Amino acid sequence: MTHSSVEKIIPSHPSSDGDGVKIRRVGLFNQPGADPFLMMDELLSDNPDDFIGGFPPHPHRGMETLTYLIQGSLEHQDHMGNKGMIHSGGAQWMSAGRGVIHSEMPAREMKKLHGFQLWINLPAKNKMQAPDYRDVPREDIPQISGERWSAKLIAGDWNINGTSGSGPLDKLAADAAYADINMEAGSELTIKVSEHQKVIAFVYQGLLDTSPLAPEKAMLIFSSTDTLTVKAKQDVGMILLRGTPIREPVAHYGPFVMNTMGEIEQAIVDYNSGNFGNG
Repeated sequence: MTHSSVEKIIPSHPSSDGDGVKIRRVGLFNQPGADPFLMMDELLSDNPDDFIGGFPPHPHRGMETLTYLIQGSLEHQDHMGNKGMIHSGGAQWMSAGRGVIHSEMPAREMKKLHGFQLWINLPAKNKMQAPDYRDVPREDIPQISGERWSAKLIAGDWNINGTSGSGPLDKLAADAAYADINMEAGSELTIKVSEHQKVIAFVYQGLLDTSPLAPEKAMLIFSSTDTLTVKAKQDVGMILLRGTPIREPVAHYGPFVMNTMGEIEQAIVDYNSGNFGNG
């Protein structure tokens, strides 16, 4: 089997966000090969001091977030009145549209947190649409599996080694798809991809057999293909993402993602004046 080539490797780096939450971040804002994906944060610690401060109320405009937990619990609340708790194996999706003010706070009794937050760009025509939110418990996330591999399907349609399945989240921007895949060392996967989509993977555990060899905790941007083929060099855990490139200018400031700096400045004015997320 010929394995898919890696176009670019982007390492993650330690950072912090919210009220002192320690994370590893991969920034994708200036990576055309990653379009429509903007950023991936991994939250991983068994020290509550690293995450207990959570993410107090803060705004977003012009993008979507998808938060997925392997272990732990997070509670979402927003200015629209949405309130939802996700636990280990669950996910929550938020489309900020014209504006959301929300918080994500860990359960106080939690001893370990392991999860991911992905930012997805919205096309210009949708950046000022009404915001939306949905949470999905673990029991509603299907899993497909084969010899020495398994995949939890969070969003989108998938065909892996001839086995098909669909995740419960089906309204993501740019037809984005999201799966948590585990592979035993030496196992191989063939994944069907629409020819117009990009595929990237955040390898949070182990190593794929790629050339060049990518370190653990890195984002891999694969060359365009209609079939992705990968082999595990070690036992692997990875978040695999597919999406249709938007190919529009990206202006970014903090929690706002628009197309021009003028739109960013307007978002700041709207937020500071209390006119945020309104129709």
